[in-house]
Amino acid sequence: MADSTTLLEQMNDRSREVFRCVVETYLENGDPVGSRTLTRTFSEKISAATIRNVMQDLEHMGLLDSPHKSAGRIPTQQGLRMFVDGLLEVGDLQNNDREMIDATLGSNANDVGGMLDRVGAALSGATHGASLVLTPKHEAPIKHIEFVSLAPDRALVVLVFADGHVENRIFTPPLGQTPSSMREAANFLNALIEGKTLSDLQTDIQSEINARRQQIDTLARDLVDSGIAVWQGEGGNHERLIVRGRANLLGVDADGDDLERIRNLFDDLERKRDIAEFLDLTSDGDGVRIFIGSENKLFSLSGSSLVVSPYMNAERKIIGAVGVIGPTRLNYGRIVPIVDYTAQLVGKMISDRS
Repeated sequence: MADSTTLLEQMNDRSREVFRCVVETYLENGDPVGSRTLTRTFSEKISAATIRNVMQDLEHMGLLDSPHKSAGRIPTQQGLRMFVDGLLEVGDLQNNDREMIDATLGSNANDVGGMLDRVGAALSGATHGASLVLTPKHEAPIKHIEFVSLAPDRALVVLVFADGHVENRIFTPPLGQTPSSMREAANFLNALIEGKTLSDLQTDIQSEINARRQQIDTLARDLVDSGIAVWQGEGGNHERLIVRGRANLLGVDADGDDLERIRNLFDDLERKRDIAEFLDLTSDGDGVRIFIGSENKLFSLSGSSLVVSPYMNAERKIIGAVGVIGPTRLNYGRIVPIVDYTAQLVGKMISDRS
């Protein structure tokens, strides 16, 4: 199958214009587009029969499809990809969208978590989709660690950083943990942490545990493993995803198949499966990227599109990402500048703070 660039080059001006009009009309109202609708769109006089023939050719090329037995056409995933790559006109950021995003900064510059949660709510509100915000790991040196038992199967780990930042996370401790084993685990970690970040600690803790297995009892060692897992590897990434605007994807207009796909999407999100890959989607450099349907590694079963952009710190290192997820019938031209502006604003705020 030819790629979208090749197909676009093979099309004449009329085919390209018919294709563009079909996609733009579909993205605007969500309905299959018929030839008679398009005859009213063109400035030059073209018959409905001529347009039907062009649409048939586009269908044979794999760019359009006929849903059910409707006479109208909708773009395929390949068609949407070609439109986004070659024909999409990205508009300027609208003033009301800019004001909505700007308002998320608030007055408490130190509350990064609260700001990012507000960013997610604003993105969801502005785009009428669900927003995803991957927050940065806090990489300041650690000053103190404490474990607090909440119930036999729940415990709290408190991290106090040298810059005054405090993080609390609930985790599942090993069975049989006692107050003394929790104190021993905390003392063990506090003896190691001075001047180190969580990333620095990962290898240090494991080597120390291996060297001192006879000096630390099994429960305390397991507790250390359980607590640190909250920030490292799989668990760490899972804690860092903020999802807002679920209700926007569960509208009254969705049919049964759409609702099932959306439920699958949010089942994925609620389990936070493969969330580490969310940031990987943006690893090819800065700027907005668009993933349509099955191109979206995270949510390939949901029939959705993801518009995502990384944000960077002062050293131009990617530390997180913001995105909007919705049906493939997104207003890409409007959403791209919103996501782009939000990512730049978040990066600047975090850089200024540091």
